[in-house]
Amino acid sequence: MANLKDIKRKIGSVSNTQKTTRAMKLVSTAKLRRAEELAKRSRLYAQKMNQVIAEIAGRIECSKVGGLDNRCFAKIENPKIVDIVFVTADKGLCGGFNIQTIKAVTKLLAQYKEKNVKVRLRGVGKKGIEYFKYNEVELFDEVKDLSSKPDKARSDKFIESSIEDYIDGKIDGLHLVYNGYKNIITQELHVNKVLPVDPVDFDCDKNSKSALEVEAQDEAKMLDTLVKKYIQYNMYYSLIDSVAAEHSARMQAMDAASKNAKEMVKSLNVQYNKARQASITTELIEIISGVESMK
Repeated sequence: MANLKDIKRKIGSVSNTQKTTRAMKLVSTAKLRRAEELAKRSRLYAQKMNQVIAEIAGRIECSKVGGLDNRCFAKIENPKIVDIVFVTADKGLCGGFNIQTIKAVTKLLAQYKEKNVKVRLRGVGKKGIEYFKYNEVELFDEVKDLSSKPDKARSDKFIESSIEDYIDGKIDGLHLVYNGYKNIITQELHVNKVLPVDPVDFDCDKNSKSALEVEAQDEAKMLDTLVKKYIQYNMYYSLIDSVAAEHSARMQAMDAASKNAKEMVKSLNVQYNKARQASITTELIEIISGVESMK
C-alpha cells in the first residue's frame, strides 16, 4: 500500500497543476475574444480585396488583346523552385494545433520532392522552426515572436522577398500553410497557393458592366500594386487567424487538462482514504494482538 504522505503529496501536486491549467484556460479565453473579433474584421477586408483584384484582372483579361499579361496570374505548369511559408505558435500546450500544420508542410515537401522541385522553406513560429531544425530540414528563412504578436510591418517585410523573387522569376510559386480559426471549438487547416494567383473564370459580360471605373492604362499598374498588397495582407491575416486558433486550441487543451486533473485528484483521494483505513485497521489489529498476548 502506498505511503500516506506520498499520496497526500501527489494530491497537492495535481491540485496545483489544476489551478495552473484553469488559470491558463481563463487567460486564453480572454485573449481569444480579442483575437476572434480582429480575425472577423480582417476576414471581411481580405474578401473585399479579393473581389477588387478579381474585378480588375477580369477587366484586363476581357479587354486586352492576348488577355492578362501578368506573371502573378500566369499558369506555371512545371515549377522549378517554390517557397513554402508556414505559421506555427511560439508556445506549446495547445493540443495538436502545431503538429497539424507541421504534418501539412511535411506532406507538401514530400509532394514537391517527388516532382524534383526545389523548396525554400520559410518559417514563422518557434515550434515549427524547432521541429524542422531538429529533423535536419533546411530553413531558407525564419522569424520568431511574430505569430504570437502579429505586426503588419514585420509581416510585410518577411513576405516581401518572396513576392519580389516571384516577380523577378527566381521562384515559381508561393504556398502559405497555417492552422486558422473556424469557431471556438474548431480550427481549420489552410494550405493556400497564393502565387501565382489562381485566375477565376472571368465573366466578360459581368466585367463590362462593372461599377468600378478605372482608366484602361491605369488598370495594369493598379493590379500590380493590389496583388502585392493582397499577398502581404494574406500573410498578415494568416498570423491573425492563427493566433485566434491558437488561443482556441489552448483553451480546449487546458479545459481537458483541468478535467483530467480533477478526476486524478478524485482517484487519489479514494486511494488515500483506502490507505488510511488500511493503516487504522493495521493499528487496531496490533493493539488487539498486544492485549491478547498480555492475557
